[in-house]
Amino acid sequence: MDGCVRYLWIGMAAAILFAPLTSCRKPTDAMKSDLGEAGYQLTTADWFRASRTDDAAALKKFLSAGFPIDSRDEGDDSALHAAAAAGAKNTADFLMDRGLAVDLAGSAGQTPLMAAVLGNQTAMVRWLLRQGADPRAKDKEGFMPLMLAVREGKSGPASELAPYTRDSLDSAILLAALVGQTESIDILTNYGASVYARMEDGRSPLMVAAQNGHTDAVKLLLDLGSSRFSTDAEGHSAADLATTAGHAEIAALIARDPLPDELALQTPAEIAIAMDTIADAAAGAPAENATPDSTSTAPAKTPSIPIQGQTLSAAAPAKPQHTSADSPAPAGETLPLPPIVMRQYRERELPLQVRGVQDETATLAITGKTTREVQVRAGETVPGTRLTVLRVQRRMQSSKLDEGNPQQVSVVEVQDSATGTSRELVSGIPSSAHDPVALIEDAATGRRYTASPGQRFMSADGTEFIISDIRPNQIVIRDAATGNSQTLPLCGPRG
Repeated sequence: MDGCVRYLWIGMAAAILFAPLTSCRKPTDAMKSDLGEAGYQLTTADWFRASRTDDAAALKKFLSAGFPIDSRDEGDDSALHAAAAAGAKNTADFLMDRGLAVDLAGSAGQTPLMAAVLGNQTAMVRWLLRQGADPRAKDKEGFMPLMLAVREGKSGPASELAPYTRDSLDSAILLAALVGQTESIDILTNYGASVYARMEDGRSPLMVAAQNGHTDAVKLLLDLGSSRFSTDAEGHSAADLATTAGHAEIAALIARDPLPDELALQTPAEIAIAMDTIADAAAGAPAENATPDSTSTAPAKTPSIPIQGQTLSAAAPAKPQHTSADSPAPAGETLPLPPIVMRQYRERELPLQVRGVQDETATLAITGKTTREVQVRAGETVPGTRLTVLRVQRRMQSSKLDEGNPQQVSVVEVQDSATGTSRELVSGIPSSAHDPVALIEDAATGRRYTASPGQRFMSADGTEFIISDIRPNQIVIRDAATGNSQTLPLCGPRG
């Protein structure tokens, strides 16, 4: 009996002695067992697999088993990058709640937002932006998320990012033209990119697309109002660049003889109809995203009318960053500004240039498949057009190109016999069918107006404004009473 008691005591002592060791191992072993039952092992590969498959419950078990949350894969990406690239919102939210930064740099300096872009995860891009992801961060190659979206043809992510980086839209449309991303061109122009944007060497998006053989992009850019007659800094047109690059079909598409309407002077009503058509087509497509600075766009119920003498909504304080550098407001001051939005810019070039004036005869060049020269005098009609020459002269004139030093120029004033509209054509300056025009919208009412430099309008509180300048990507508005100016960016039909 004593022997039995002795063995029983030894067994109990052993149980007591080893119980703490078993208890210490139990949580980790249990978590490993739980992971095994869920189909995972405590490895980096499975940690990333759980992140990609949106299995936040599994990630919780990994962490409970002591797995490091900041583990990286062979490419130096984190689990947050993997979740973003796969559109796994639950695991992304879980990882960020437990300390992974939304802009954590990974492979090639890319952030999770960039990973979502490259993964074509539109909803994830939208969600990350709402979590504070930086849309202006750059990877090691210097690409922002928008530029990555354009370069890789990820149109959904591009549409989410465009409203956050308005000052980069012109660069983005030039990149889209370079790589032939037609859908991106359409999206970018809807949010404020200008078809009049230029590279440092003077090439426009149309020239870039033509030179690189992107037929569909060329067609779209022409539909959006790109000038087929513009030239780069060396005098080459889009057709010239296409020909030199060996794209004869694109050159033929661009370098056709001008149609009668292209050699006409447009009336304000015709300009308004053309701009309304483009804006209505874009605004009719439902926007997929809501952004911090976006405003709703309602199709115009009536045609746009000139803003001259009109009264818009009451003025409201403007954001300081919209203050013009040419006439800044005093420090800390906000200027009154009606809630207007610039939707579109238009300036149609004429395929007609003044070569020179000798005595009472002017030499004009008409651009087409080939450039031909004609000579006209006052009272005559320019051959092949409905333009009547009213006046021919030479005079001294200053311009931005001559740094304020007056130069002698040749001037031909013409009148459109169908509309009565007249215009001066000046040598050395591209001829246009009208002055620059902006389509602007009263954000409070949705009513659209056309605006030209020098026009005046009122806000409902009685403040008078003057349209100082209209540029391809912005308009400058001056308070008539104070002289203070503010700049409003082009937002596009859906921006």
